Amino acid sequence: MNGVSTNATTAAFCGHCGEPSDGGAGPTSDVHRRCGEQLAMEPPRYCAACRRRMKVQVTPLGWTAECSRHGSTEMRMRP
Repeated sequence: MNGVSTNATTAAFCGHCGEPSDGGAGPTSDVHRRCGEQLAMEPPRYCAACRRRMKVQVTPLGWTAECSRHGSTEMRMRP
């Protein structure tokens, strides 16, 4: 899947399950490894900065996920 992501913030929370992220200091837990696999194929459902549930819109050409506090993240397929 080739795309462009427009949000490059440090994740405090997992975008898939909403739980606190592993922080990158050690090996990824099994739970978040599975979350990472899911996020490679589908949009995030939770804001990585504040853990709020995001408004997600999926189109044939990509997706947009919007947090009410932190704005939008999107990925568009390259033609």
